Amino acid sequence: MQKILKIDESDNLIVALKDLQAGDIYHWGSEEVTLVTDVKAKHKFAMEAIPVDGIVSMYGTAVGKATKPIAKGEVITVDNIRHYAAPVSLEQDAPYEWNAPDISAYQGRTFKGYIREDGRVGTANYWLIFPLVFCENRNVTKLTDALNEALGYTNNSLKNFALDLTAGEQREGAKPKLFPHIEGVRCITVTSGCGGATSDSKTMCDVLAAYADHPNVIGITVFSLGCEKAQRKMFKESLVARNSNFAKPALYFRQQEWNSEEEMMQTALKQTYECMKAVEPQSRVDVPLSHLKLGVKCGASDGFSGISGNPAMGLVSDWLVTLGGASGLAEFPELCGAEGDMVKRCVSFEDKRKFLDLMERYEKTANFFNTTIADNPSPGNIADGLITDAIKSTGAAKKGGTSPISAVCDYAEPMPDSGLSLVCTPGNDVDAVTGLVAAGCNVVIFSTGLGTPTGNPIVPVLKISTNSAIAERLSDIIDYDCGPIIDGVPLPTISKGLFERVIETASGDYQVQADRLEQFDFLLWKRSLDL
Repeated sequence: MQKILKIDESDNLIVALKDLQAGDIYHWGSEEVTLVTDVKAKHKFAMEAIPVDGIVSMYGTAVGKATKPIAKGEVITVDNIRHYAAPVSLEQDAPYEWNAPDISAYQGRTFKGYIREDGRVGTANYWLIFPLVFCENRNVTKLTDALNEALGYTNNSLKNFALDLTAGEQREGAKPKLFPHIEGVRCITVTSGCGGATSDSKTMCDVLAAYADHPNVIGITVFSLGCEKAQRKMFKESLVARNSNFAKPALYFRQQEWNSEEEMMQTALKQTYECMKAVEPQSRVDVPLSHLKLGVKCGASDGFSGISGNPAMGLVSDWLVTLGGASGLAEFPELCGAEGDMVKRCVSFEDKRKFLDLMERYEKTANFFNTTIADNPSPGNIADGLITDAIKSTGAAKKGGTSPISAVCDYAEPMPDSGLSLVCTPGNDVDAVTGLVAAGCNVVIFSTGLGTPTGNPIVPVLKISTNSAIAERLSDIIDYDCGPIIDGVPLPTISKGLFERVIETASGDYQVQADRLEQFDFLLWKRSLDL
């Protein structure tokens, strides 16, 4: 296999696909370079001498500036380059032109989903339990655990391992599911609802309303204390704003109205059980792929993310958009340095302006804390070749493919049913996935180069690896390996396999590893410092 890669012919940075040694000589086309330093796999080296303040480029765009002279064949590090992105203008000479991909292989394809009364399609069937304030987190988890244990949804593998280890009890056999047409009871816990800014409580209610209204949820049980900022009235207003025709079963319990917690919990369990029992069995039916709403996310990224996993899901995103489905690209800090491409691809001027306004708002808040969103790369990112935020962002943006951007959505705003949307979220794994699901995604693809177990309570999160080493070592959290792209397997070949895995997941024929491990993560983005 080849050992180096020049992503765009205009780039002056080359990616090392394997560990390289000083003194090695490499050729790219007619160009020859002798390495003057060692270069670890996933890192980059200069294909030409670069002076101080000279531009370094990847993906056909500026990704940094030299802070000291860089010799031809020298490795790029945090010591010789800094973040830089070309200025962005709202003016452009011509509309964005896009050649939609050939999707003839997927015409007429379907997935098996749950069609709801309003025509929306779910990829799962969950009863959801959540609080309106952090004081009720324990009651939420206790009720969820009790119902899942009693109804046969719990994964008891660790409990059984402990019993085997201690030999203290007879191992329990697997319980049959009492309601096989329901796929489980899921819960959310929160870190807000009282104290802090009222705006955070309102945002929390908006996100919880989005989850309650999500087509993967068939009913809700809601706990409150009674004196919190996030009153039931606030939540119901958010629910009406999200869907004025909301008609799912909804149970509410305010603890300060009860004589005892035990009485409230027993009543909540009984009423939730009765409501679940009353849910009419519904079978999955074949629906067009246009009903998929895909969320694309990357986390624990490495130097291969922008070459393998992200472009693979970007191609899947383009195929789905061409088929009439929807895709959501989140993580605005991961677009710092890629703003020019995003603006160019926005269909409307209003969305161009909205995107830049949201990015500026994010940067302004970061500046208050004497930092910048350009500080985004983590130590793990840097160690694996993502030296500047622009290098990270231009690779991260690849997961949104090349299709036009039809909408820009603020946090917790619903995304359209078709086209590519920019969904404003933080870059943190759980915050971002939480926001994508609140936007309406019913499947999330998540690429990782270093490995992460991130999941979600109500939507499957399909983890894909950017390199085969992680896929093999962390096979219990990885669902699909995009590493063969690095070894020379064509991108479309790997993307086709990924799309098939997405269809299997949406159909319930494949259980993502995060769900198997009961990794049901939820984290709200607090934006109370709104300058």
